[in-house]
Amino acid sequence: MSTSAIATTPSSRAFISDNMAGASPQIARAVADAAAGQVLPYGNDPFTESARRRLGEIFERDVEVFPVSTGSAANGLSLAALTPPWGSVLSHPDSHINTDECGAPEFFTNGAKLVGVPGADSKIDPDALRVAVRRRTGDVHSVQPSAVSISQATESGSVYTLDEIREVSAIAKDAGLRVHMDGARFANALVHLGATPAEMTWKAGVDVLSFGATKNGAMTADAIVSFDPALAGELAFRAKRAGQLASKMRFNTAQIDAYLTDDLWLRNARQANEMATRLGDGLKSIAGAGLLATPQANILFCRLPQQVTEGLLAEGYAFYHDRWEPGIVRFVTAFSHSADDIDQLLDAVHRHTR
Repeated sequence: MSTSAIATTPSSRAFISDNMAGASPQIARAVADAAAGQVLPYGNDPFTESARRRLGEIFERDVEVFPVSTGSAANGLSLAALTPPWGSVLSHPDSHINTDECGAPEFFTNGAKLVGVPGADSKIDPDALRVAVRRRTGDVHSVQPSAVSISQATESGSVYTLDEIREVSAIAKDAGLRVHMDGARFANALVHLGATPAEMTWKAGVDVLSFGATKNGAMTADAIVSFDPALAGELAFRAKRAGQLASKMRFNTAQIDAYLTDDLWLRNARQANEMATRLGDGLKSIAGAGLLATPQANILFCRLPQQVTEGLLAEGYAFYHDRWEPGIVRFVTAFSHSADDIDQLLDAVHRHTR
C-alpha cells in the first residue's frame, strides 16, 4: 500500500496499526496547556513531576522515570542498561525488538546480540528459556546471556498471564539475568488480564519497563520505567547521550500526566480491546473468514480469501496483508474506533465473500 493511500485513509477504515489513530482530546489539551508560561527545562517542571508522581502511584512504589519520544528509544536504552556489549538479549523471534527495530537494540547496546527463544503464540517457552539462559555461559568465545525481554502484549496479540511472567522472570533471575518488558501495548494487556500495573511488572520480576502511550492516545510520548534504583544513573546518562533528554520535556510529560488522569489510558485500551473482540466475534460468523486466534488485546490475525482482501482495499480499508503468508490479514483496532466502524468493516467482509 502506498504512502499516499495510507495518508488519505478515513479513520473509520484505518486498521494498519493503532499508530494511525490521532490523540485523545484530553492529551491534546494538556499539550496546549503546557505551552503557556515559562518553566525550567530538562524535566525540572511541574508537568514532569506530576507524571512521575502518577506513575509511582499506579505502580505502588517509587520508580525512576525517563520520558522518551519513541518506543524504539525506550527499548534500546532499557536493554543497554541491562546488557553489556558482549551479552545477549533473549527474546521471542517474533518480538518487536527482533523484527521491527532496524537494529536499534544492537546499536544502543553497542553490539549485544539478540537471541531468539521460541514458543507458541509469540510467547517465550519456559523450557526453551531454561536452556537458553545457560547456553555457553562462561565461554569467552560466545556472547553471554544477560537479559530476557518479553512483549506485553505480543506482536501477535497474545498476552502473557501473570503466572507466565513470573515463571519467565524466575528462570531469568535464577541464571543471573535481568528482565525487560516491552510494553508498547501495556495498557491493552493490563485490561485484558484485569491485573494491576504492579502485579504485571515488578511484583512478577520485571526490572525495567518500556511504558507505551503513543499507540493508546498519546502523541509522541513513551517512557522508561525502572524498578531498580541502581539503574537510574546509567539510564539518565544514556538518555542524554541518545538525545532523549528533551529540553522542553513538559510537552512529553504533560501527555503522560493526562494519559494517566481519570484512568484515560485504561478506558482507551478497553475500547480498543473491545473493538477487536467485536471484530473477531463477527468474523467467526462469516464463511471463509477464519481467525488464527481469539484476540486478547487489540490485534487480530485472520485468513481471508483474496477477493475479500482486494475488495476491502478497493473500498479504502487499510490493513496489513500477505506479509506473513498469502491470505493472512492483520487488523489492529484503536481507542478511536467505534462499534459502527467495526460493523461497517464486517458488512464489507460479508459482501465480498458472496
